[in-house]
Amino acid sequence: MAAVTGTQRLADAASAFTSNARNPLLRRAQLSFLGAWTAEWAFTVALGIVAYRDGGAAALGLVGLLRMVPSAVCAPLLSPYADRGRRERVLVVVSTARGIVTAAAAVVAALGGAPIAIYALAVLSTVAATLFRPAHSALLPSLCHTGHELASANVVRGMLDSVATLVGPLLAAVLLEVADVDVVFGVAAAASLWSAALLLRLRYDAPPRPTVAGRHLGREVVDGLRAVAGDGGLALVLGLAAAQSLTRGALTVFSVLVSIELLDRGEPGAGTLMTAVGVGAVLGSLAASLLVGTRRLGAWFALGVTLWGLPLVLVGLVPHDVPALVAMAMIGVGNALIDVAGFTLLGRLAPDAVLARVFGVLESTVAVSIGLGAVAASWAVAAWGLRPALVVVGLVCPVLAGASWWRLRALDRTVGVHDEAVGLLQRVPMLRTLPLPSVEHLARGLESVDLPAGATVFSRGDTGDRYYVVESGEVDVVGDGRVVATLGPGEGFGEIALLRRSTRTATVVARTGVRLRALRSEHFLTVVTGWTPSASEAVVGVERLLERYDPDRPATGSPPGS
Repeated sequence: MAAVTGTQRLADAASAFTSNARNPLLRRAQLSFLGAWTAEWAFTVALGIVAYRDGGAAALGLVGLLRMVPSAVCAPLLSPYADRGRRERVLVVVSTARGIVTAAAAVVAALGGAPIAIYALAVLSTVAATLFRPAHSALLPSLCHTGHELASANVVRGMLDSVATLVGPLLAAVLLEVADVDVVFGVAAAASLWSAALLLRLRYDAPPRPTVAGRHLGREVVDGLRAVAGDGGLALVLGLAAAQSLTRGALTVFSVLVSIELLDRGEPGAGTLMTAVGVGAVLGSLAASLLVGTRRLGAWFALGVTLWGLPLVLVGLVPHDVPALVAMAMIGVGNALIDVAGFTLLGRLAPDAVLARVFGVLESTVAVSIGLGAVAASWAVAAWGLRPALVVVGLVCPVLAGASWWRLRALDRTVGVHDEAVGLLQRVPMLRTLPLPSVEHLARGLESVDLPAGATVFSRGDTGDRYYVVESGEVDVVGDGRVVATLGPGEGFGEIALLRRSTRTATVVARTGVRLRALRSEHFLTVVTGWTPSASEAVVGVERLLERYDPDRPATGSPPGS
């Protein structure tokens, strides 16, 4: 049995990558992410060198904070725009703006301009970058059709994030050996513009979004904050993400100081240490691909958070080249686990209507935490010395992850129940055609109905107010005094009265003891008729289902079981 399970895991891992490769929309979106995050990591390394040359460890921490605070403010204010319209257009604007601003930083550096000008441009670039991931995270579900495909998309994006974590610093390290920071900035600008170009021809059927007219931006921002505050699972994931980001901000300071002052590897060594993070992230992403379809995402998320901190403790205790590189690689593994588990959890817990805003809250939290982490690290180094600072800061994530373990495992169980509801709905031929965000929305509105054998679900002539899906047991559809169909698990009924706003045209009786999952009319109709392409497919699915029951009925006739 173990061999079969292992084989299935490998097959699921392979399908995670092939499903993205076969979907041209996902392929473009994922490559765009690769370009954007390669630019971000290369830019971060170059900016760290500029700051260190300008003012040492204190400047590193201060620049890290000043760079992130405006992003923390702007992320929740700008993310509602990604919930209003087509999210890929937001990504094009963001990547183009980052490319232009980063190119300007390259010009300033090449001309020997004041570092303050580069810092100001870094703030603008980071504000734009902060909006990229929320919009991209909210876009992915609309390009997927199943929960497995969405989990696969997060696996692939985690892998590309890992590749960017490797390639960006490696490019910076190589370019710093043969050139200077202006060339690194130039390469980062080119990667951002390439990211924008990939999304210019993205064509897909987007769900309807609220129009801008009459919308109050402040109210939309509050809606996103309420969605997080009102859901303990979302708040927990974002809280641990804040701890991880605090450590990430500290790492921007530690990577430079460890290389120059502890390992004597010089400025290029900072890029080498961050490249080790990328190597570990790539390896971790390959391992994380085995998590597709598992129900232990909360547990893996806790491990990922832990691995962001313990390696810093190791570097503080054993400050030598090989242990330091291994420790940095372990951080990369943790980053890969967080990318897959954390973003999948958020995507499954948050409603699509506010999804970009929830990710905007995440990015705001991440931005301010990174800034505080950079300042905290520079303060800790000044107060205690580099090695004690590494140990103290490194213990933050493991301690918080351990304290959250049981709540994360409970969250796994909650997501598992939700997955079962989504899987049940996707067995229904009519609902199978709907995009994943729609099915997720339906699953959140399901109500359980348990009936004994012989009980009537509804009778002909009743008002249609619910749609039903059989979870277990069987029901008989009775029309004209005879049983015209028997429905079992994964089959639905009651849609015709809702779609046509008519009374029930047949009686449905429990053949055995039965458990049904019901959707109220307003919930069902909002989703099924909300997307024109999906509504058309739903009608086709209904006709096919009805032909199965009564192949000789007229196309416009009144069907049984409705």
